[in-house]
Amino acid sequence: MTNDDAQQPAPGRGKVLAALARAERKAFTRPAPKSAKAQMKFLLTRARGSKALAERLGVSRRTVERYRAGTLTTPQKRLQAALVEETESEWQPQVRGQVREQASTTSGMMVDVTAYFGFVGKGSSDDGRERSITTDISPTYAKQILELQAAGATEEDLHPLVAEAITESYFTELGTRAKGLRADFTHVVSIEFRF
Repeated sequence: MTNDDAQQPAPGRGKVLAALARAERKAFTRPAPKSAKAQMKFLLTRARGSKALAERLGVSRRTVERYRAGTLTTPQKRLQAALVEETESEWQPQVRGQVREQASTTSGMMVDVTAYFGFVGKGSSDDGRERSITTDISPTYAKQILELQAAGATEEDLHPLVAEAITESYFTELGTRAKGLRADFTHVVSIEFRF
């Protein structure tokens, strides 16, 4: 490890994907089911039987049946987290699709990020440092980010694209200044997207 590597913060894990999921949830027109019984009933309407749902949640088929019947009401933390995640990922797919389509074609997205940004480019005198940035992301980049997310991209796959979108919008002002500048972020402290 070089001295430069020791000074660079470690990359954040899962923050970009979680921020995209939160932004989609904010678009819901009705709240998702909250109780374990209601969540199980909803997920059973989407799954191909209780066996398939049990495999997705990592529990037994009998456990799924007990929650659906209401004989069990308070899931353990791991199951509760899985129920919330699965329910919200399936909730209001048409609303989610409309928001994604609008962001990909007309409105783009807003990003509010605090991260460690480093720069590469001709004549760049800025050393990398932590910055807080709020900027619009163009519909072109929003479409690419959302397509990668839908295709199952990892956090490492999304970081370069989000950094490129921020570079275009914030640092180079859509190509009107700082030509050839490339910004990379390596440590995401916080990130929020808004559609």
